[in-house]
Amino acid sequence: MRPSAGVVDAGIAAAVTAVIAVAVTADVGGRSAPPVAAYLFAVGCGALMLLRRRLPVAMLLVTATGLMVYYAAGLPPIGLAVPVAGALFSAAEAGRQWWAAGVATAMLALSGYFRLAEGDDPAYLFGLELTSELGLMVAMIALGDGLRSRRLLRAEMRHREARAAAEREEIAMRRMQEERLGIARELHDVLAHTVTVISLQASVGAEALPGDPVAARSSLEAIRQAGDEAMGELRATLGLLRRDAGAPTPEPPAGAAGLAALDRLIAATGALPVTLRVSGRPAPLPHVVDATAYRVVQEALTNTLRHAGATRAWIDLDYRAGLRITVTDDGRGGDPAAAGAGHGLRGMAERVELLGGMMHAGPRQGGGFQVQVTLPTAAPAGGSAGRTAALR
Repeated sequence: MRPSAGVVDAGIAAAVTAVIAVAVTADVGGRSAPPVAAYLFAVGCGALMLLRRRLPVAMLLVTATGLMVYYAAGLPPIGLAVPVAGALFSAAEAGRQWWAAGVATAMLALSGYFRLAEGDDPAYLFGLELTSELGLMVAMIALGDGLRSRRLLRAEMRHREARAAAEREEIAMRRMQEERLGIARELHDVLAHTVTVISLQASVGAEALPGDPVAARSSLEAIRQAGDEAMGELRATLGLLRRDAGAPTPEPPAGAAGLAALDRLIAATGALPVTLRVSGRPAPLPHVVDATAYRVVQEALTNTLRHAGATRAWIDLDYRAGLRITVTDDGRGGDPAAAGAGHGLRGMAERVELLGGMMHAGPRQGGGFQVQVTLPTAAPAGGSAGRTAALR
């Protein structure tokens, strides 16, 4: 545990008082006992150290002036550097290096002038005495400045560490949000399509039950299959919630359906005739691209079943330049967002963007609604590079 600033300042004050008092005692100038004024000066210099943090320049100037008065009063010699060492150190530590250097220079110049006027030997004065005083003063200023620089460096390091921690936390939060968005898309895709199919098949079964038990049984079987598939995908999707939130999961969960399951998806639409057309040679797709393509078709058919009032739909897969998916219906062709399909289209657009693809969704000329998506046939190497034009 580090001592408080007040304790440190009190320790420095006591040390300065003791050092000056020892210097006074060591050279009494022929007196039988050192004068009380000399010891009071020592106590005063120590007391000034208590102001070293709040008023470093004022403390330095008062100490230097007091030393000049001390010598003018004819008190025992105690040198120049020792009485002002603590003040020079404190001023430099507070970032007032130039003040410390200026005061030290002025004191050395005044001392040299008066000592020469008194007849001191210049060789001894400048070769030994003032040189040693200068060395001690420079050392104290350098020590204070070095301590200040070290403190600033530690503060900068703490600031950088805090900033890095904040950035890591922000990245983790962003990844967690992306994770949640991905899970929300999966839940929307699974639940919206399954509930739509179940509702449609239940209506068909209810109409067929009195006169066509076979058709009713077929509808019930379709409902059961849709429920089983939805439960399987929900388990896989909800399993992501148990993962570490710091690990991004841009891909759909393992086991998510791909384009190979389109026949089963089309069969589940029941009474709505859907035509699947393929152009070019189908190429193997990365799992994330394959699953996203399936979700695009699934969401488009779900919107057709729920909102369009269509009598027919077409799915076109074109492999000749990447993968182009076009889902068209002959329904009303209005604004699906107004009917509640906006979240699904927005989620679809986000999926496509993450893979670097493009999407266009909107009414088509001549009636009906069309969703057109272009996806790369290779998994993206980095972040989103795609552009989305969603006309809802």
